[in-house]
Amino acid sequence: MITVNAMGDQCPIPVVKTKNAIKEMKKSDVVEVLVDNEIAVQNLTKMANQKGYEVTSEKKAEGAFRVEMKVEIADVAEETVAEPVVCIPDARKNTVVVISSNVMGGGDDKLGGNLLKAFIFAVTQQDELPSTMLFYNGGAKMTVNDSPALEDLKSLEAQGVEILTCGTCLNFYGLTDELAVGGVTNMYEIVERMNNASLIVKP
Repeated sequence: MITVNAMGDQCPIPVVKTKNAIKEMKKSDVVEVLVDNEIAVQNLTKMANQKGYEVTSEKKAEGAFRVEMKVEIADVAEETVAEPVVCIPDARKNTVVVISSNVMGGGDDKLGGNLLKAFIFAVTQQDELPSTMLFYNGGAKMTVNDSPALEDLKSLEAQGVEILTCGTCLNFYGLTDELAVGGVTNMYEIVERMNNASLIVKP
């Protein structure tokens, strides 16, 4: 078995690495490709189907996929013309979560704080994560040290969610040096992210 490690690679790199590995084959074999996103799985499956390779895929864990192709050496020998790699676009929505307070809803602030913490945790459990989370005004208090949602936000950032906090807001609340997750942004970028979003979610 030949293993191609394409973890962390975005299209077209997994397909290119796989094609290069196949070109080096001297005999029929099974090619195992390791990737970390479903788009790569789709692109590799599409390539295998086009070439006539028997292909299967499985999800090993969160953010870990395995694609297996059975490649006959006769199929490799027939490939004489390089073909362009066409990527399947990421079908996920450009969802932006906007948090403008350290509480959720009106009424009791203690309840509102618990609700917002639960909301952010619920975001981590979604099959489709947002592309960006924006924090401004009181929401800036959620991305600093001692935030009740800090670990959940770090988890989201580790999975590729962009976490941005208004710099003016951090400065206003005296929290500039306390930012513990994500980066600092400005109103122009906040407007740009919201304007380009396919969906805005505001608790």
